[in-house]
Amino acid sequence: MVSKLGEFILKQILGMQWLNDLVGDLIQFIFGQTFLESQFGNALQFFFFDFIKIGILLCVLIFLISYIQSYFPPERTKKILSRYHGIGANTLGALMGTITPFCSCSSIPLFIGFTRAGLTSGVTFSFLISSPLVDLGAFVLLTSIFGFKVALAYVIVGLVLAVIGGTIIEKTGWGKQIEPFVLEGENVDMDSIKLSQKERFAYAKDQMIFTYKKVVLYILIGVLIGSVIHNAIPQSFIESLLGSQNIFSVLFAVIAGAPMYADIFGAIPVAEALYIKQAGLGTILAFMMAVTTLSIPSMIMLRKVVKPKLLIAFASIVVIGIIIIGYVFNIIEYLFI
Repeated sequence: MVSKLGEFILKQILGMQWLNDLVGDLIQFIFGQTFLESQFGNALQFFFFDFIKIGILLCVLIFLISYIQSYFPPERTKKILSRYHGIGANTLGALMGTITPFCSCSSIPLFIGFTRAGLTSGVTFSFLISSPLVDLGAFVLLTSIFGFKVALAYVIVGLVLAVIGGTIIEKTGWGKQIEPFVLEGENVDMDSIKLSQKERFAYAKDQMIFTYKKVVLYILIGVLIGSVIHNAIPQSFIESLLGSQNIFSVLFAVIAGAPMYADIFGAIPVAEALYIKQAGLGTILAFMMAVTTLSIPSMIMLRKVVKPKLLIAFASIVVIGIIIIGYVFNIIEYLFI
């Protein structure tokens, strides 16, 4: 009974198999069975199903996460984090990143606020790495596509990378390489404003609309790329280039992902198509991590608040960590698939 309930949740609620069937039935009704079974028909079904599914899940998740965030305004978050030190503080900083903004560019203003509040560089960089990389929305979406075990593994390795990266930056002293204006700005440390339930729901709704408008283009692009990979690129080519047997597959994934500018929601459709085409699990995880943490626009924005030495150290730690994670998961992917 429990296993059947779990299967129903994964396939029908998170995976929305009913929606995939509905999209297929509509395409068949309009264009016919032959068209549906064609390469273009399959691509069309993949595109509409993924775009609608991600949109529905994303809006629900943003609303819920934003409601939770209403209880943790920046001032309260800073007070909570300032009570802890060392690995424990870095871990809490990484965990805090799971309920904050969805991309690295929007995480940087909070990073500035945390730095001005006097939090350690270990906490602030653990937060900065985990914020775009791991969040509750990504976990649910990854579960709907790859299953619970893969989604949980992604979240765990993302948090571990964030904690280790923040700890290295703190212990080496690189975290002091901050641009002066960041430290000289004012730090507002007021008590959090009390909100009514009505105001919290209004805040969650506004954040849902704002965030969806902000990321919908990236989702659209990601789904388009995923549709092409899913239906136009032969599986043998994907396996030879990005399969776990190719020793360079993880490096290719990081190189391909870094120039892209998207959040995790834009990367997931591409990752899904690669997964269907038998790309290595570690390669797929490395691609998603590279897209969300190493995009060129994010690095440019981060450079405005940190000095070159720290930027190079940050990027190097993240790249090395992603590559190690990719190769390890390619070796042990039999445990998840």
